[in-house]
Amino acid sequence: MSDELKFKNCDHSSDPVVGCALEGVASMLAGIRNASIVIHSPQGCASTVAAAYDQHEVDFTKRKVACTRLFETDIIMGAAEKLKQLIRDADAKFGNPVLFVVGTCAADIIGEDLDGICRDIQSSVKGKLVPIMAGGFRGNYYDGMEMGLEALLPFIAKVHEKTPLSVNLIAPHANSNPTWWADLAWIQGVLEDFGVKVVSKIVRDTTLEELSKAGEASANILLSHDVGHRFAKKFEKIHGTPLILSDIPLPMGLGNTSRWLKALAAHFQADGLADFMIQAGEDKVADILRRRALMMIPRYRNCRVAISADATLAIASLRMLFLELEMVPEVVLIRSDTKEARALFAKECTELGISPDVSFGVDGYKIQQALRTHKVDAVLGSSWERYMAQEEGIRIAFDVLSPTNRDVYVDRAYFGHDGMINLLELVGNDWETALRSKEIRWDLYPERRKDAVEVPVA
Repeated sequence: MSDELKFKNCDHSSDPVVGCALEGVASMLAGIRNASIVIHSPQGCASTVAAAYDQHEVDFTKRKVACTRLFETDIIMGAAEKLKQLIRDADAKFGNPVLFVVGTCAADIIGEDLDGICRDIQSSVKGKLVPIMAGGFRGNYYDGMEMGLEALLPFIAKVHEKTPLSVNLIAPHANSNPTWWADLAWIQGVLEDFGVKVVSKIVRDTTLEELSKAGEASANILLSHDVGHRFAKKFEKIHGTPLILSDIPLPMGLGNTSRWLKALAAHFQADGLADFMIQAGEDKVADILRRRALMMIPRYRNCRVAISADATLAIASLRMLFLELEMVPEVVLIRSDTKEARALFAKECTELGISPDVSFGVDGYKIQQALRTHKVDAVLGSSWERYMAQEEGIRIAFDVLSPTNRDVYVDRAYFGHDGMINLLELVGNDWETALRSKEIRWDLYPERRKDAVEVPVA
């Protein structure tokens, strides 16, 4: 049984790792292709919405965002009329069928009645107005993602018949892989091989028409252990669409990929194909590692590692690190905190026979304190953890999660067999870089001294 860490002096958050509810809401809405966003806020909050569009790699010219740009006088006197006029202008200029009217901390402080404002003005605009109060007081990034999903639920039309062999993919971007869309592409490729149709991606470049048809799917697959369970359960209650594969980790590493593919095959009755895919994938991984990574297991065996990630990749990585790389997870630091993630983490640790210390809902202070008080050889995380590891004298840090300092030109999946190779390549290079000498004794090489006589080249 894992022990949950206790921290002193945590009455306030020190260096928060997870953003506010607005960031989460925006990350959902930015994935809807033909919708506009009217944000009721000071101009700075508009940059949070812009960052959400960046997360989805939406070109700047395709973003339909308007901001009321609240000033001090607006906060004191109220800004309902200012918001109404902006909604009219955005509706006329953008011409999208839906406008999400999003309130922020400032609107929350004023006590702005977004629902009432949208009701009053709805008859004077063409687009459907959807109010969402997303003040940071209402929760963190993950809470905001749940709020964003909740706002999308009414757009799903009720249907009488389901499409056989079909699924919706929920929250594919709630994943700390810096190129999460590569994981989504891998999932879609597997489903295509299985003959399973993806009805809707909620959300990734999703049209309102695609979203409206989500009720036709015969199953839902949640691609996150951090958000989406509440949405999936409401979806199931309203539309009768079951959530599948939520009781096992996502397909990261050999063991989890095998389990996930077998569970998917069992649901869609494609066992033979799953067995073939598993065998071919494992043969490919073994062949590459045999030829190019002969020292991999001796290198990592008994390496004590701290994992600092979201629940999606933290839980999915446990089996790979422990059974396949023979590392020892000493402490696991998880950015989110849901009962589903807690239960799955406990189940996975029990099956593996390990008991790392754990903390959920961590901030920067908790991460650094955990690294300070645990004796570990390496840290698996993002560039944040890399800096913290350096401060604590931990020599090896794997910068493989978001936010990362790596330049990424080609998308890398972490899911599946190729994903394992991608991840091991990054980890292996970080290991080599960490152990490479940072100091060169030039005094031992007199021929390289500045006053040495240079030999002319013919």
